[in-house]
Amino acid sequence: MRLPGARRLAALSYRRRVFVLGMSAVAAAAATTLGLAAGGVLSGPPPRGGSGRGVVVLVPGYGDGTAGIDVLAAHVRTLHLTAEVVALPDHGTGDLGAQAAVLNGYVTRALRTGASQVDVVGYSAGGVVTRLWDAYYRDALQVRRVVTLGSPLNGTRIAAAGAGADPGACPEACQELVPGSSLLTRLNTVALGTRPGWLSLWTTDDQVVRPPGSARLAGAVNVPLQSVCPDLEVTHEELPSDSLVIGIVLRALGPGPLTAPPRADCDRLQTVGSRPVRMPKPTKGK
Repeated sequence: MRLPGARRLAALSYRRRVFVLGMSAVAAAAATTLGLAAGGVLSGPPPRGGSGRGVVVLVPGYGDGTAGIDVLAAHVRTLHLTAEVVALPDHGTGDLGAQAAVLNGYVTRALRTGASQVDVVGYSAGGVVTRLWDAYYRDALQVRRVVTLGSPLNGTRIAAAGAGADPGACPEACQELVPGSSLLTRLNTVALGTRPGWLSLWTTDDQVVRPPGSARLAGAVNVPLQSVCPDLEVTHEELPSDSLVIGIVLRALGPGPLTAPPRADCDRLQTVGSRPVRMPKPTKGK
């Protein structure tokens, strides 16, 4: 979704301005993006798990921007894990079920190439895509852990405002993220079951996922970041590249038990997440 110019934005109703600004936030914050998969067909190289290394599949959010996710992926690779960022169809604004099918393609390839373990990290609407995949795809049972970051698992009022103001300006994924949508209603009837671990992180400062507690998921380890670092200020867009989030995610991907980090670990986790990493050079044309 393109952010309108100042004159066009001023001409919109208040509710539509709120929607356009909110749903465009992730895309506007992204400096680079991966190539897109058209029509739900997986594009790009498959996960490289043949050496037996663990694979972490990362799912971007609405708009498919990957700037923050790329930072998180670089930190994941410091654990000697393979990190693969999913290229979503329709810029991540189309049917969430179709996006879940693309995610399943990445997971299936990782499992078939002999990865020692597979984990999935979903950011924003990518976490809802991950939830759909977990609920309806058999390969999800073979994945070790799932981490979601600021994901509107119960919908967001931003989507509701957009759909109410102008349904034509609210693509399919936006409509599906309206609280109480038929997709979310069906999804909420599916329990997490016997999954060994699901960690849901969110920030109380979130202005895109409203209310922020929409990220809470029954059966998951639910952690508002301010319960770990009370003075932390982090926006929705900053979540994938925030040092505390990175520290918690790296800990969750380790061999230890999946638990909510205590306040005593605030400084240590931020230190871990702020260590410098080598970012891959952008591919020409991206």
